[in-house]
Amino acid sequence: MKILFSPSETKRSGGTQSFRLETLLFESLLPGRNTLLHRYMNILQKRDLAELSALFGLKKESDILSHLKDIIHEPAMKAIERYSGTAFEYLDYLHLNPKAQCYIDTHVILFSNLLGPIKADDFIPEYKLKQGSAIGDIRPEKFYQEHSTTLMENFLQEEEVLDLRAGFYDKFYTPQKAYTTLKFIKEGKVVSHWAKAYRGIALREAAKAGVESLEDFTKLPIEGLALQEIQTKKNKTEILYTIG
Repeated sequence: MKILFSPSETKRSGGTQSFRLETLLFESLLPGRNTLLHRYMNILQKRDLAELSALFGLKKESDILSHLKDIIHEPAMKAIERYSGTAFEYLDYLHLNPKAQCYIDTHVILFSNLLGPIKADDFIPEYKLKQGSAIGDIRPEKFYQEHSTTLMENFLQEEEVLDLRAGFYDKFYTPQKAYTTLKFIKEGKVVSHWAKAYRGIALREAAKAGVESLEDFTKLPIEGLALQEIQTKKNKTEILYTIG
């Protein structure tokens, strides 16, 4: 089983290794990743505040300038440790036991707005890029949808797929094979912000239990959630949870 997961715009600083683009998932994406990375760096080097504001999703000049880094030569850390948004806070990877961490390292695929599909244990630098921002004249979601869909399909061919990503990341890759997603409902309404937290919680519990099939995942008790219904339409199965 493989689990698809969203990144976050907020990231931890630091790292222990050098960043090597060629070590990321799907070596054949290296030329395209190089192009995106160099266009990104060219924008940073121009130091046009309006362009940087749009790229980073920031308004204060001091905040913008703090992200003008040569990320190619910045230290790298595991992607699953680098991202620090809500889902990652609730996952709390650093405080999981080694077996659960290994599960995440080997089961989770993240979708970076800059680097595309990467493994949870791929080493990446700290970077800033607003979700949905173009890099020059390239929209990363369209680029990776075009260049990595076949790679992902082949990679997942023998795997069950649990998709815990936010809807935006369907633009990077939508499984053509059968896959399962989650939906969270509170007081009859679908929640959005808290969905990030519960995706992190769901991944944490799957890792702790070492879940290896979607059938076992549906049996997994998740604190604060009650399984309400399972719906299947075409190749997409949706598990509906009510928040207690």
